[in-house]
Amino acid sequence: MILVLSLLAAIIPTVFYVALIYWVDRYEKEPLSLVLAAFLWGAIPSIMAAFIFNTAFSIPFYLLSEGFGDFVGASIIAPLIEESLKGLALLGIFFFWRHELDSPLDGIIYGAMVGMGFAMVENVFYFVSVYNELGTTAWQVNIFMRAILFGLNHALFTSMTGLGLAIARLSRNQAVRFVVPIVGWGAAVLLHAIHNASASIGGLFCLLLLISDFGGILLTLVIIGWALWQESRWIKEYLAEEVEQGLLTQEQWQTASSTLGRTRHGLALLSSQGVSGYRAAARFYQRCAELAYKKHHFVLFNHGQDQERAARLRAEITALSQQIM
Repeated sequence: MILVLSLLAAIIPTVFYVALIYWVDRYEKEPLSLVLAAFLWGAIPSIMAAFIFNTAFSIPFYLLSEGFGDFVGASIIAPLIEESLKGLALLGIFFFWRHELDSPLDGIIYGAMVGMGFAMVENVFYFVSVYNELGTTAWQVNIFMRAILFGLNHALFTSMTGLGLAIARLSRNQAVRFVVPIVGWGAAVLLHAIHNASASIGGLFCLLLLISDFGGILLTLVIIGWALWQESRWIKEYLAEEVEQGLLTQEQWQTASSTLGRTRHGLALLSSQGVSGYRAAARFYQRCAELAYKKHHFVLFNHGQDQERAARLRAEITALSQQIM
């Protein structure tokens, strides 16, 4: 019974946070298949490998003393191992699905999804362990602390790695492309280490834990806000030419760069045309954003495949425009 309750206590907040993170991506939603793959990487292979490596590398320190082993394992070994393993999924996206990294926000989204998958499974183990060792009250407190109050921690940590890779993807500077992913991974490890070390020491160090965790989340929100503003600017800039060439109307161009305008238009079509109209509008504005990003990528890198994708997107936009007019 306690296992079922612990599963629910881990899954329900995760579903809420995952939905919130996915909702934040306002202009061009990432493919659900790739988002799910990132989440599952965090939930299954990375956490299994982390358990093996964390245990193996902690053994020498436990031979000195149990307390020392606990501290080193939590504060040094776990952050290094876990953020490296979680980051492998992001490296896979960077090398094999790099065309999906259209903005810094995309890196944050994928990193956060890996982190949420890892956190969900890890929480189940902690909840069951705390209940068996300390009883119901401690179990309830642990659920509140890990799944709710600090429920975004692993998402925060690994989003730093994703952010670094996304910035590298969009940079033409070779030094930036090499250094920034390392800095992003280092920030993930550092935030993770500060959290674990502060929790292990306790006392006044809990203040450092709060500052680090919630300060990191606040900074990430600022970056997300900036990224959304930048995406809106790209859409306005690169789709202006499409208005001149007759692909888009002036009204469609203005709506495409406004999350509020998109929502209003979608709801209007939901009222007049039903679900099919709403979905057509969502696809239309998704393709508009993708077209703007591909044109931006072509300006940066002059890759022929970006022009090919842009041509396919224009054909889709023309067809969808007829459905929602």
